[in-house]
Amino acid sequence: MTNSLELECSVLKVARHKIERVGCAYFNARRQIGDSSGVERSDSDEKLAGAGEDVDISYLKSLDPKEWKDQDHYSVLGLGKLRYEASDDDIRRAYRRMVLLHHPDKRKAKGEEVITDDDYFTCITKAYEILGTSKTRRSYDSVDPEFDDAFPTQTDIESNYFDSFNKYFNLNARWSEKSNVPPFGEVDAKREEVERFYNFWYDFKSWREFSYLDEEDKEKGQDRDERRWIEKENKAARIKRKKEEMTRIRALVDLAYNNDKRIQRFKQEEKDRKAAAKRAKMDAAQAQKAEQERAVREAALAKEKADKAEQKRIEQIRIEREQQKKVLKKERKTLRDKVKDCKYYAKNDKDQLKHMEGTEKICETFSLSELQALNKAMETKGRESFVAALHTAEQKIAAELEELNMAQQKKQANNTPKQGVKEVKKGELWSNENVQLLIKAVNLFPAGTAQRWDVIATFINQHCGAGSGQVTARDVLNKAKALQNSDHSKSTLKTQANEAAFQSFEKSKKEVQTTNDITLGESPAESKENVKQNGGDHMSNLQQQQQQQQQPEPKQNGNAMTAPAATPAPTTNGVASKTWTKEEQALLEQAIKTYPTTTPDRWDCIAACIPNRSKKDCLRRVKELVELVNSKKEAQAAVK
Repeated sequence: MTNSLELECSVLKVARHKIERVGCAYFNARRQIGDSSGVERSDSDEKLAGAGEDVDISYLKSLDPKEWKDQDHYSVLGLGKLRYEASDDDIRRAYRRMVLLHHPDKRKAKGEEVITDDDYFTCITKAYEILGTSKTRRSYDSVDPEFDDAFPTQTDIESNYFDSFNKYFNLNARWSEKSNVPPFGEVDAKREEVERFYNFWYDFKSWREFSYLDEEDKEKGQDRDERRWIEKENKAARIKRKKEEMTRIRALVDLAYNNDKRIQRFKQEEKDRKAAAKRAKMDAAQAQKAEQERAVREAALAKEKADKAEQKRIEQIRIEREQQKKVLKKERKTLRDKVKDCKYYAKNDKDQLKHMEGTEKICETFSLSELQALNKAMETKGRESFVAALHTAEQKIAAELEELNMAQQKKQANNTPKQGVKEVKKGELWSNENVQLLIKAVNLFPAGTAQRWDVIATFINQHCGAGSGQVTARDVLNKAKALQNSDHSKSTLKTQANEAAFQSFEKSKKEVQTTNDITLGESPAESKENVKQNGGDHMSNLQQQQQQQQQPEPKQNGNAMTAPAATPAPTTNGVASKTWTKEEQALLEQAIKTYPTTTPDRWDCIAACIPNRSKKDCLRRVKELVELVNSKKEAQAAVK
């Protein structure tokens, strides 16, 4: 038997295992032996001895197993100081220690009476169930009763701002989902660090959840609908508490931000920086404005200086021209006096009239140097020099007229005549009657009239004789320019006007016609009514007509031209009526507005407002104005 056992031991290999000594028998034996027995304590005994802290037995006995949700699980396990910082190993060893010390079997072995249904060991077991699982422990840590949700008081802020907020932000940093929470910092922290801290906390993400405070456990629901209802109520309560938690965190951050002296310093620095930039900008703008003003002043001074120089130059030119005009006028007067003293070097009356006109032609066409040379030559040669000068003046006038006619013919040749329009010679196109109509139309239709030259051409075509050709707008414009640029002494209109006046005088002696009324402003071609005249009145009217016919040829000043021979003013009972002045015209217009058509004896009242004008004069003036307006409208309508 012994040999067989030895054989088995030699065959089998015995493995050594380290066994933790634990149990009631072990602890009872150790108490009986005592620590002085020299029994060595194992490593596990050392660890269990240092796991957690001693828990007051009276506190444990005061716990109600039915109210386990309100108990402090960390304190029950003896981890009241470590709390959320305790590791899973710390919790496990603390629970094992509490089991060894407070298990009901151990207490019964000591002779302690244990009530199984109402024993405090149930609270120890429940505490380990809550803290031993990460999910339930996280739920309990979220509502840790030892956590301080309060804010620092105003006294703490004023006395020790940085220490107070460092404490509260460090406490709340445990809820952050992100690690590496930036520190609050001190008074000398940089701007970037402070901004990073507040940006983190204003965007703070918390993992804190409040499922531990659910009033109902959905697992206790009897059916699926009841469990869903319980879950819905619990979820709504959690969301509400979560919003309150985030509001609390935001209020804490706002309180720190509003009382942060660093933020106030940064804002002041930013304000000062902006103010400095604004001042620099304003200084630059003022400097630029001053530079611009200086440039403007210099430009104004330069312009003023240039204007003064230009005015001085213009004044010098004007003085020279005035002096030249005076010398020219003096030479002309000398020529006229010499010719007059020599009786115009005429052999008969016809030569005298011709030489009188020639003297004026010489004065108009000769330059100052030519007049001086002529006056000097006449002192020695006399008639011979005068006749040669007269011949030269006529050649100049003829050459200029020929050049003008050639230019007009060249311009007209560029315009192809319209079909159905009969070509008319230039001399027949612009007869004396058409020139008079042109002058009248230019005065009647001033500048600014729509399609002015077309309107004037239509007016001339409507009022010209049947044998005259049709004029175009271009013909009218060219003729107006020619009349404007031509010199009095270089035109034949004066001779034509004199001949027309003489023919009118011969005709008036042969035919004396009477009329009761004649419209003011009506030309002889438009009305065949004549005026009854007596001998003296006829001669005075004729003299007035001759004086008007001997006026210079037409000139165009801007847009208005004066007729070379004005139509005689209408007469009433042999007495020539006066031309209406601007003052009388204004009084007439005002009187017409003052006395409407419903006024009795209206025209008597109107005539009383105008001195030296009768009722008949007022009626005649109104009729004339109405006809002029109608004529103008007809001409414009014909163009359209």
